[in-house]
Amino acid sequence: MSKEMTADEVAGSLRSGMTIGIGGWGSRRKPMALVRAILRSSVTDLTVVSYGGPDVGLLCAYGKVRRVVAPFVTMDSIPLEPRFRIARQTGTVEFTEYDEGMFMFGLLAAAHRLPFLPTRAGLGSDVMRVNPDLRTVRSPYADGEELIAVPALTMDVALVHLNRADRRGNAQYLGPDPYFDDLYAKAADRCYVSCERIVDTTDLLKEGPPQSLLISRAFVAGVVETPNGAHFTSCEPDYGRDEAFQRAYATGDWDAFRARYLSGDEAAYQEAVNERGRQ
Repeated sequence: MSKEMTADEVAGSLRSGMTIGIGGWGSRRKPMALVRAILRSSVTDLTVVSYGGPDVGLLCAYGKVRRVVAPFVTMDSIPLEPRFRIARQTGTVEFTEYDEGMFMFGLLAAAHRLPFLPTRAGLGSDVMRVNPDLRTVRSPYADGEELIAVPALTMDVALVHLNRADRRGNAQYLGPDPYFDDLYAKAADRCYVSCERIVDTTDLLKEGPPQSLLISRAFVAGVVETPNGAHFTSCEPDYGRDEAFQRAYATGDWDAFRARYLSGDEAAYQEAVNERGRQ
């Protein structure tokens, strides 16, 4: 059964107040076409769970976000995502900040339908001070060790971007790192996959080994073919991060950037990107 959708159909399935998980890492393999579709929608008041990058920054800049849950919000070559920084400095979004390891355990707990998982990550840091709702648990075994109980990062919807997928939702990464996209897919009530290219199921192993088949169709509600859909983040080996474009987003005239690249649909965005490349 085909699960093909458009990016706008995915955005149209979302509702204000939802908790949305976004895969990828920093400025790497983010489902940016799906994020741009959300920018064009009426959805607001979102809680965004992400190893954050420009996905978080753009949603904050458009007033779509109430709370961000993340260990960081970075663009890799630009350490702090500028639109997120503005949102935090002006107090327009709340922020729950976890250690990277704690964040992973939160995803794992949600993926396995557990209320929490214990970890040493975060002990001895300010994590407990800045997150007063966190609790500790003591090992029931002879060691009696005290550990942080990381709550499950449950999500209504997860959005991830992979290199290839079939029409039924099996999805494949071809780059150097799966990040944690499989955990997002399992942790959410619904998962939508965007991909560079939809291929026949029998062709999924032509470009990568079996272990590159990261996400099973059992966890996928919809698939969107979006060539260049992670732009301006990287999607190795299909393309790298567009550093010049990223700098324009981060340090250029925001109003001019928004008018040129974000005032139309995805086709208009991609054409504007191509036109910039020709200049």
